[in-house]
Amino acid sequence: MFEKILVPLDGSGHSIKALEVAVQIALKFNGKITLIHVYSISGFAIYPTPVQEFIEAIRKAGVDILADGKKRVKAKGVHVETLLLEGHAVEQIVKTCKEGKFDLVVMGARGLSKIKEILLGSVSDGVTRHAYCPVLVVK
Repeated sequence: MFEKILVPLDGSGHSIKALEVAVQIALKFNGKITLIHVYSISGFAIYPTPVQEFIEAIRKAGVDILADGKKRVKAKGVHVETLLLEGHAVEQIVKTCKEGKFDLVVMGARGLSKIKEILLGSVSDGVTRHAYCPVLVVK
């Protein structure tokens, strides 16, 4: 039923809780987990080297977030893959969900942004509205 599970990670506590739930679902349904982190550099790509170093730091933070998530999943004995993408988070998650033919997206209710904490996170809301499979939002 839920053999292919997509889990967006942003390093927030909510995304880690979502990952823990996804692992339990994967164990129950003999599923595989794909972790995805989407970072955005829009508006920065035209600036000189110091900004390029900042962009590389953002990308490296994404690599670290995925590595930590992968370690957590592997420790539970679940097959795991990772994807690091640049772009708009909602668009990239929805596109990956559709193209990868995922059965379920499990994600945190809120991300790191303080603005997103006002309501359901803007990314989780956007994914819930546009995904081509069920979305479980974990608080």
